[in-house]
Amino acid sequence: MSTEEHPAKKAKLEEKVIGTHNGTFHCDEALAVFLLRRTKAYAAAGLKRTRDPAVLDTCDIVVDVGGVYDEKTQRFDHHQRGFNEVFGHGFDTKLSSAGLVYKHFGKEIISNRFLYKEGDEKVETLWLKMYKEFIEAIDAIDNGISQYPTDLKPRYRLRTDVSSRVGYLNPAWNESVSAETVDAKFLQASAMVGTEFLDRLDYYANSWLPARDLVVAALNKRKEVDPSGRIILFEQFAPWKEHLFELEETLAIPEAEKPIYVLYPDETGNNWRIQAVPIAPESFESRKALPEQWRGVRDEALSQLSGVEGCIFVHASGFIGGNKTKEGVLRLANLALNL
Repeated sequence: MSTEEHPAKKAKLEEKVIGTHNGTFHCDEALAVFLLRRTKAYAAAGLKRTRDPAVLDTCDIVVDVGGVYDEKTQRFDHHQRGFNEVFGHGFDTKLSSAGLVYKHFGKEIISNRFLYKEGDEKVETLWLKMYKEFIEAIDAIDNGISQYPTDLKPRYRLRTDVSSRVGYLNPAWNESVSAETVDAKFLQASAMVGTEFLDRLDYYANSWLPARDLVVAALNKRKEVDPSGRIILFEQFAPWKEHLFELEETLAIPEAEKPIYVLYPDETGNNWRIQAVPIAPESFESRKALPEQWRGVRDEALSQLSGVEGCIFVHASGFIGGNKTKEGVLRLANLALNL
């Protein structure tokens, strides 16, 4: 008879344990625990919520408690005196336990979810994007870092962000605060913020990244559209503004060659659009608006004025216009560059 231990029993005996503090919970450790359970090492890990150092010492990894940040010993707290760790890569917000875990395990989590190979540049792109758009705010809120100067009075209250919603899951003052109740609420909070993290990650991987690829391709071909390189043509619509500004910086495109107009199909109207590139992604001011004499003019009157058949409109501000054909918007763009 074999004396070898049953694999299931052996796995149970070797189950790793994540440690974090008990009591009132916050968004950072709720997300940190969720993220750890998306790694190979801690996918099946148990959880202990305690502040007892003796118990924490038995855990394989500890987050948000213990007063130690040391990757080698798998301790990821940020409350200790002298802690000033940041994400880097242009981000200077002090990290919370969420940011610490994401900094060290985020690339693995992304690779695991989409089965990306080691070294795939998409991993790095998504890792930085998710920190910027999702993790950094959690770090800042947990560390008490204001989004704007404290001498400014907010015009309204914002209490619907994910950090606030996690906070609301803590028992109210007149509800049970038994360990069982709070631990159950913590798992609920962890699942909520973790699901939102994965939803955002899925969007960036499956929608945002493909759009970025289209912008890269259009930038690379822009001098085939016009020798100046100042007209970008998309054969299908894709969100382009954010990508364009980031890629201009990444590719070090000279100021004199930065795109002025973007052309793309309006698939709902079965026609084409010409849009002036703004001076910044959120700005209403264009690098070069469509000519003043075209603004607010429509249809045949615009065709006669511009000399381009098939015109539909030019907005009164000159930031966008339309034509029935790709050739029409390209002709408008060529004319507008020189007016």
